[in-house]
Amino acid sequence: MYIRLAYSKESETISFAASELKYYLSKITNSIVFVDDSTIQHSTIALELFPDSQKHSDTDDEYHIEISKGNGHIYGSNSRSVLLGIYKYLTLLGCRFLRPGKAYEYLPMLSSTEDLDICCHEKAENKYRGVCIEGADCPENIFEFIDWLPKLGFNTFFLQFELPYAFLNLWYSHKNNPMLSAEEFSLEKAAEISLLIDKELQKRSLKHHRVGHGWTCSVLNQNTLGWVEADNTLDKSQLPLTALVNGERGFFGGIPINTNLCYSNPDVVESFAEKVVAYAKKHPEVDYLHVWLADAANNHCECENCQKSIPTDLYVRILNRIDALLTEKKLKTKIVFLIYEELLWAPQKEEILNPDRFVMMFAPISRTFKKSYQMPKELPASPAYVRNKITLPVNLEENLSFLSQWQKAFNGECFDYDYPLGRAHYGDMGYVHISKIIYDDIKYLKELHLDGYISCQELRAFLPNGLPNYVMGKCLFGTTQTFEELAEEYFSAAYGENWKIYYKYLSQVSALCDCDYFNGKGPRENKTVQENMMKLKEVLLRFKKNQETCPATHPSAITDIFCKHLDYHNEYCILLANALYYLAGGEQENTQKAWNDFHDFICSHELDFQKALDVYRVIEVSTNYAGFPVIGG
Repeated sequence: MYIRLAYSKESETISFAASELKYYLSKITNSIVFVDDSTIQHSTIALELFPDSQKHSDTDDEYHIEISKGNGHIYGSNSRSVLLGIYKYLTLLGCRFLRPGKAYEYLPMLSSTEDLDICCHEKAENKYRGVCIEGADCPENIFEFIDWLPKLGFNTFFLQFELPYAFLNLWYSHKNNPMLSAEEFSLEKAAEISLLIDKELQKRSLKHHRVGHGWTCSVLNQNTLGWVEADNTLDKSQLPLTALVNGERGFFGGIPINTNLCYSNPDVVESFAEKVVAYAKKHPEVDYLHVWLADAANNHCECENCQKSIPTDLYVRILNRIDALLTEKKLKTKIVFLIYEELLWAPQKEEILNPDRFVMMFAPISRTFKKSYQMPKELPASPAYVRNKITLPVNLEENLSFLSQWQKAFNGECFDYDYPLGRAHYGDMGYVHISKIIYDDIKYLKELHLDGYISCQELRAFLPNGLPNYVMGKCLFGTTQTFEELAEEYFSAAYGENWKIYYKYLSQVSALCDCDYFNGKGPRENKTVQENMMKLKEVLLRFKKNQETCPATHPSAITDIFCKHLDYHNEYCILLANALYYLAGGEQENTQKAWNDFHDFICSHELDFQKALDVYRVIEVSTNYAGFPVIGG
């Protein structure tokens, strides 16, 4: 069959969608020949925006797929929606995009052109559907992840800081892996890579979120290099701009990005606002500019003027000044503000004057991942704010109480910025529990009056597999599938006809794990955790023995890849469970030895499984939160 794709070459994203459709259809069927000649009558598939202009929207994704006997169309509400429609069409044909990178895609072989006939109409249930970069990443990790996002229905990528130097440098320096030698890296190289990232986002018309932390550094003329100590000192003109904490001004803990400013100081407010507006003017490619204060907690200014207002009121004053300057310059950039740490407390005196400019981001970083969101009949009262003596809420009810108070103060759009794949996932070695939490959280967003979800996470979170992000993307766009149906869809593509064996095994692994314990919640000596780690080791060793006794034959390359990862994952889990067993039992000497074994194992294999496991991040979380000793410390 000869098929012509009809589309406007003026749209980079629709042109890219056409090339993707050609590529994948050529992979899954031998019966199609694509032609460009429009003078001869051929079957034609049109890729274009909805004929009805009232359905056009830059922010709301909707598509209609109707293809029969090689003829038809894929319409979208915008060029990105056409691309999403292409991937949905391929998914309905049986393609499964299981992880970033083409090596991790399951592609069926269709025997008949009739198998290509599809009719489908969908509209995204959530406006904000994205992922924010964390961890240690090489450029390929970032590019492949961006390529993967629209295949699952995501529409957003958030690149923290003005430049992604911190995340790239963590990779090139091979921090936490003494078995790899550091490579040269610079701000100039980060800037080059940043431009390439911008192009990949533009190619797919993905919503571009940028910056977040770092504005406080900018006011002090400091480079935002990540959560690292300053390599210079503040001069006499800069020092008064910083927060007065415990009687001293300067870098908080020596780290610029954790340093708040004296927000009652008019010079700070004006400089802060001017920095944001100058960036917005210079970077029209950024759709949503995140304006956050410093990271960390209990680090706000204690001077006489700052103590007259809670930090949130001072923050809102800055936001209103930013809006006024943006309006003066006729800039339409959306500003995302953050409710997090001290900013969980809603303003008492100030209000956001132009809600249409702003989007609120709810960031419950201290939440539990043992259970999912659920609105109680009555929310608890939020504790009173006490400057620099806050304790972050762990239980979901208290987190939701803070959200509820903010929603009374701000009636604009709001999304959940959440962390299941930031730290907690390392505590769920099977990835089934955390995937179910993600499923339930997203299904509950509408009940919480939230307009979507951005996951703050490592881009290398695929050990044992990519089920968490797969579930996340599908649920954010909207699906009627149950969690079990999504898991079957994923596992059957990844593991073949024996998928139930692997799903049962990883479910058993998850059931014995504790995300919150690994994330540093509760005492380190924990009898329940110790008992469960002993049971987990039995499950892991039994699986390992079965695999060695009856080695499976893998009929496809994709199944072979996923099962090889599962073999590595099994040894990873045995060593980590052993270390957790001793940690939870309070056996320091044995903990040190077991942790060394785990540490050496993952470091020695990082290049073999680089795309699946972020060695820097799992070690950082293990030592800073779980409580394992720092190697060499």
